[in-house]
Amino acid sequence: LAGGANTAGAHGLTEHDRGLCVLPLCHINAQNVTVFGQLVSGGSVTMPHRFSVSRFWNWVIDCECTWFSVVPTIISYLAHDQNPPPREKLGKVRFGRSASAALPPALHETFEKKFGIHIIETMGLTETAAQILSNPMPPQRGKYGSPGIAYGNEVKIVDTAGNDLPPNKEGEIVVRGPNVMRGYPKNPEATKEAIDSKGWLHTGDLGRQDEDGYVFVTGRLKELIIKGGENISPREIDDVLYSHPAVVEAGTVGIPDDHYGEDVIACVVIKDDVHCSEHELIEYCAARVGGFKAPRAIYFMSDLPKGPSGKVQRRKLVSLIKQDFPTTI
Repeated sequence: LAGGANTAGAHGLTEHDRGLCVLPLCHINAQNVTVFGQLVSGGSVTMPHRFSVSRFWNWVIDCECTWFSVVPTIISYLAHDQNPPPREKLGKVRFGRSASAALPPALHETFEKKFGIHIIETMGLTETAAQILSNPMPPQRGKYGSPGIAYGNEVKIVDTAGNDLPPNKEGEIVVRGPNVMRGYPKNPEATKEAIDSKGWLHTGDLGRQDEDGYVFVTGRLKELIIKGGENISPREIDDVLYSHPAVVEAGTVGIPDDHYGEDVIACVVIKDDVHCSEHELIEYCAARVGGFKAPRAIYFMSDLPKGPSGKVQRRKLVSLIKQDFPTTI
């Protein structure tokens, strides 16, 4: 229950709150955040069988939910819903919470303007009983593009040798605290690789920390695209694509290339009944990140493969691209 207590403390949950849980209980976000967070605070939880765009706000309104914890994919689908509820019916909602994947700033802002509900971006891991970072609660304002500051534990940025890095220098995000796991069961080798001698868990996430302590996640060590010797973060391209009005989902990956070693490919889901060409999206990216980082190709899909938490599975995207488009990749 330590993870639930951390959530309850960070978000000020009380016995008067009721959370909406639309994520599967097999995942740490639903289990430790929404359910345990409300249990330790004496509140209650509304638990539908699964997420539904058309029923989401009815659950919130009819069950008088005061908050919800979702993932960026859900926020995107809600933000693009053509039948939003009247704002006056959402008056009991104190906040929404986003975790499990990076929330693109453009999507974050779009949702808040559309519904008038503050979204608190956070970050957690299974190995830390969920939450390690959180933005502050209203009326304080957090920072778009950041999952916040350390809460209930210590977080810092280190280089490949484990040395602390100064503000705004990119490195690996590490965490230490009472919420960090003791180790992987029956796997001392993996435990030793993940947790160093001083108790710091190496997350495998890349990021930087500003002067105010806010962490900005820039990517995953294992997901970096290395094109012509330059490191390109898939998230950087995702964020640009999410800012395009036609894009509902985006996932960028690296594909082997004879000339550059790897090249950038993006997969997107666009709004129904909206026309948007591959050329338009490539040019849109090039204007914002430069031609070198812009995707070489865009693949339009009806849905992107996601895990139980709603996070886009980039490895599966690579397999789908090679399987469905073997002549072009």
